[in-house]
Amino acid sequence: MAKLSVVVLTKNEEACIAECLTSVKWADEIIVVDDESTDRTIEIARQYTDKVFFRKMDIEGKHRNWAYSQARNPWVLSLDADETATPELKIEIEKAITSGEFIAYDIPLRNYIGNYWVKYGGWYPASKLRLFKKDKFRYEEAEVHPRVFIDGPWGHLKSDIIHKGYPDLEHFLNSVNRQSTLEAVKWINTGRKMSLGHAAWRTIDRFFRRYLRKKAYKDGMYGLIIAFFDSLYQILSYAKFREMQNKRGSGSCR
Repeated sequence: MAKLSVVVLTKNEEACIAECLTSVKWADEIIVVDDESTDRTIEIARQYTDKVFFRKMDIEGKHRNWAYSQARNPWVLSLDADETATPELKIEIEKAITSGEFIAYDIPLRNYIGNYWVKYGGWYPASKLRLFKKDKFRYEEAEVHPRVFIDGPWGHLKSDIIHKGYPDLEHFLNSVNRQSTLEAVKWINTGRKMSLGHAAWRTIDRFFRRYLRKKAYKDGMYGLIIAFFDSLYQILSYAKFREMQNKRGSGSCR
């Protein structure tokens, strides 16, 4: 097997970091990049690797690019601390990185809220580029939802990364609130033009696209909640965007 580095970003992940790192013990190198954790994350991570680095998260894309640059191997598997690699994925990765056919691969994410696997509404397979040659891959240096730039062709793996990012609905709603704030900051920093009418249209369109076209209704209560808050994300981002603009214009000291 070609040598592989697994890179994991952490911040106060003591509840899940052991499961994540256990799932990739087979890798040639494990790297943890920590953002000022105050719990037992570092103590636990050092049971699996001596490659623990410290860097405060500033801009997501910039932070990720720095983390990947610490890898000694050409191939990188990027995981978040609340994700695990399945045994089937290990086998696929071994074949993929020795074939030389592609320089990157997207991998399906099996997303959970609590113990519920969300199968519809665009949540599965929800593939993301997570396996790549580090010198052919980089993220846009943006605060939220950074774009990926790849210098070459990429392929697709079939086995899953298991993502247990939301222990319950409270965590899911907190994420919507946090991400909409970052989206508003991104619009401000990039000079985005956004009107109330356009934001309202995106809000309505998002709900029906998620709930009906992508069949979120098949996930019952969770599907309805996901579709509703995915649409609410749009109008929340706009409201925060306008609030930030108004604060700038008024010269508020708060």
